[in-house]
Amino acid sequence: MDSFVFIIFLLLCLALALSVFRKGDHVLKIKLLRLFIVLGATAFFTYWFVQRSLPGFMKDSMVIQIINKLPQPVDFYVVKVKDAKAEGDPYVLRHSGKIRPEHYRTEYLKMNDSGEYWIAGYIGKKNMVYFSQHAVPNKNMDQIVEIKNYINQSMKLSETAGKIIEKYRKSDMQSSVWVTLCLLLIFLNSMLLATRK
Repeated sequence: MDSFVFIIFLLLCLALALSVFRKGDHVLKIKLLRLFIVLGATAFFTYWFVQRSLPGFMKDSMVIQIINKLPQPVDFYVVKVKDAKAEGDPYVLRHSGKIRPEHYRTEYLKMNDSGEYWIAGYIGKKNMVYFSQHAVPNKNMDQIVEIKNYINQSMKLSETAGKIIEKYRKSDMQSSVWVTLCLLLIFLNSMLLATRK
């Protein structure tokens, strides 16, 4: 994702640089190229924003309902732990987001290559106030997790989860910067394309 956004950023920079060519035989071709780049980038980010805003429902997945019974909002993360034989990254992270007191959030996890997941809760950026480890004996049965206490079931596993979450946050921050720059370039290119001599 990040590499694709970076390529779009470079193309939008190229389109902006090409806007200086206003005279000559190739003006129409350059303008069409710039228009193609801007429309392609706009279509990509429209799809990306719609996809991120849709609920994360997955077919044949297990539903986990996280209910916050604590007296303040907590930022929750769900980490699926893959089996030792599974390929790729051993952990799959889902950011459930901040859940207010007496509210819940639903997560969908494909558990065909896993039998365990963790839930970590943060107040602030660094303060992990909740960590629990959950085995999944029946992958066809949905689970309800009520968070009632500030607990840490395993210091070792919570440290691992903290590192995974920190890495996710850094990656998410970098993506946010690139997306913001791309949106700014789309706006600038659109204004330049819309202006006439």
